[in-house]
Amino acid sequence: MTSAPLKSSLTPAARRLVELMQRINFGTIEDLPVRRGQPVLDPLPRYVTEVKFGGENGARPELMAPDFPLKAQVIELIRRLADLGDGTVAALEIKHGIPFRMLLTSPPR
Repeated sequence: MTSAPLKSSLTPAARRLVELMQRINFGTIEDLPVRRGQPVLDPLPRYVTEVKFGGENGARPELMAPDFPLKAQVIELIRRLADLGDGTVAALEIKHGIPFRMLLTSPPR
């Protein structure tokens, strides 16, 4: 049985994306540029934070952890960004600080 990769094994750009998702917790990152398979977070893309009345709001506690094993959804997101190469993620929906679904834009064919 192999263990999951750790946050520390990510590139700085991917690590920053994971931290942004943990900060958002519930919401959507919009129009995220991807260059050479890496998210571009300078400047930060627009994001929308979901506020749940009587629910879980605020950053994930893992945001303060120096390192931790990555969830399968995060690993899949990183792989899909690498496969994308250059492009734009129209929307990246985040639930509980991890990616839930991604919408990609593509040029007309």
